Amino acid sequence: MDRRWLFLSAAVALIVVSLGVVLLRDDEADTRHAADTPVAGTHANVPPATGSPSPSGSATTTVSPKPSDKTTPASPSASATSASAKPPTTDSPQAASAGAPLAGRIRPDVTYRGIATFYDADGGGACLYDPSGDVMTGAMNSTDYETAKACGAYVSVRAANGTSITVRITNECPGECAPGQIDLSAEAFAKLADPTLGRIAITWKLVSPSTVGTMSVRYKTGSSQYWCGIQVIGHRNPVARLEVRAGGGWRQLARTDYNYFLSEDGTGCGGAIRVTDIFGERLTVDGVAIRPDTVQSTRVQFAKR
Repeated sequence: MDRRWLFLSAAVALIVVSLGVVLLRDDEADTRHAADTPVAGTHANVPPATGSPSPSGSATTTVSPKPSDKTTPASPSASATSASAKPPTTDSPQAASAGAPLAGRIRPDVTYRGIATFYDADGGGACLYDPSGDVMTGAMNSTDYETAKACGAYVSVRAANGTSITVRITNECPGECAPGQIDLSAEAFAKLADPTLGRIAITWKLVSPSTVGTMSVRYKTGSSQYWCGIQVIGHRNPVARLEVRAGGGWRQLARTDYNYFLSEDGTGCGGAIRVTDIFGERLTVDGVAIRPDTVQSTRVQFAKR
């Protein structure tokens, strides 16, 4: 065979082999490139999350607790926002007038609305006044009784028919009486309406009567120089404070719901007493000895308002 032909054949074979190697390397490169390129919709080379995952929504969502049956609705109903043309009631007390800075729920120059009922009264009751022949009395509802602050107050009560009477508060009408309600003596109710009605609508207001005598003071049963309870009786205007002489000044005593002012440690018992009404008038009483359960008259009385 011609040597030139052999040399040519070998050269062709070498070229073919080299071409095959190049093609093979290109295919491998394409394959590796395809493996490194993520397909749409898949996650490629995503590292695992580190740390503790947060509960779903906890970082951006505040969950409101379910309200209980006692929860007050945030939005008031239409009835709660409607204006009322009714006179002021004791359930919505107004600010005390400038002329009565120590007034409580019952204030002068304010007309209150409520209902009147009646019971067999004898002048006694929660205020611990003695039963008497005064039948023009009433029991104040617990809200307006205000821990005995209403005791001894005179109120003018008017019925829808225009008839009015004045009664003195001597008792408390417990929970069944609504704010504004007065449970009158049977005799007082009969002057306003037929007792067969049982209950009637009324308006009432505080008054300062002209015909009253002087005040009296009583020490409670069991009082001594070591402990005493003091009661004021027959005052024209509601009593706001009672103080006893203590050293060079005065010490205010706490009032109980049974209408006595207590000195738990005996301070001031048997000494001078200073009584202040809701208008701020102060009356000082000297010489009232400790005589338990004895009504002792004084020579003083609050001014008519």
